[in-house]
Amino acid sequence: MKRAIYTFLLVTQMGIVVTGGAVRLTGSGLGCPTWPQCTPGSYTPVPHQAQGRLHSWIEFGNRLLTFLLIIAIFAAIIGVIKWGRNRSDSKRLAGLAIIQFLGIVAQIVVGGISVLTHLNPIAVGAHFLISIFLIAATVSLRQRMLGVAQVSLKPLSRQMGRAILGLTFIVINLGIVVTGSGPHAGDEMAKRFHVDPRTVSWLHADSVIALITLSFGLWILIKATEEGEAAVIGRKRLETFILIALAQGLIGYTQYFTKLPEILVGAHLLGVTLVWASIWSFAYSTKLLTRNSTQLQIAV
Repeated sequence: MKRAIYTFLLVTQMGIVVTGGAVRLTGSGLGCPTWPQCTPGSYTPVPHQAQGRLHSWIEFGNRLLTFLLIIAIFAAIIGVIKWGRNRSDSKRLAGLAIIQFLGIVAQIVVGGISVLTHLNPIAVGAHFLISIFLIAATVSLRQRMLGVAQVSLKPLSRQMGRAILGLTFIVINLGIVVTGSGPHAGDEMAKRFHVDPRTVSWLHADSVIALITLSFGLWILIKATEEGEAAVIGRKRLETFILIALAQGLIGYTQYFTKLPEILVGAHLLGVTLVWASIWSFAYSTKLLTRNSTQLQIAV
């Protein structure tokens, strides 16, 4: 039951990104032109909306999925209360649970701002970034609740790991700028960032190449210098990240040279969530964000 609850929470946190992308890719971002109501005087789409029946129901359906995420969050919070209150890390678990609640409140507010500002790319980008932070918190919560093993890497490996984590975050932010300057705005009248899409796409691609290269370097370093559980867990988590990052890079290049077909853009959005979840899983398992950690630990 525990594994099912926290896996479901992670899947819904990632899934809301994908369904939000589907709204944008179908041009349905303003299918419900107001907030919190869908149209003035109604919380649901009404017949003969100017936005069209399909667009309005796609946007409304994405709003309904928020309630599924809320259910997942409350189930996770109840789980923390039930299984975590007598644990030595109960305060950390409580903090991660509170982040889930505050995060969904922030998502609802920023989502409303996105609609009321007619899909301003800054608001839309902020909406996405909140999901990125929540995915990280969810991975940490899930791993901690399930007692996933944690190991300590040697100083140089830790420094490289932190650099890769930071670079991954930079890559994601550059992707947000690419999206905010490209054609898939969610509505024909939505504003765009005033940057050259091709130039920022190249910068994004270069950062991905640097990320994958650095990740391969860290894999070699771990293989050459780490021992025991640190070597096994570090390599396993990093290999997963590298494979996902390579697939994501292939999708990115393909969509660029095929003029951004919607299906590939949607797959790329899913890839972003997988890339971030996998690098955060590596960071958690190798305690990259924990100071003065020198021994193998099991998070219980």
